[in-house]
Amino acid sequence: MSDRLSYAEKEELPTSVYGLPERREYPMPDAAHVRAAEAYFRYCPEELKPELARAILKRAKEFGVDVESPTVLQYAAE
Repeated sequence: MSDRLSYAEKEELPTSVYGLPERREYPMPDAAHVRAAEAYFRYCPEELKPELARAILKRAKEFGVDVESPTVLQYAAE
């Protein structure tokens, strides 16, 4: 999968790979996209950050990615 997903590629992804599935935002189909979601975490609406943080940690574990952001780890604990 390339660094950027096309609209068609995003449409083909199952809802379960999104950090915010109800909004289909923060797709994480592979390790590179998990890292991207971590990097773009600050742009997530405040009220959705705990949900996204937990999703990032879940997908990171599946792909063997180390989450280094203390902010993501803090929100995941909420």
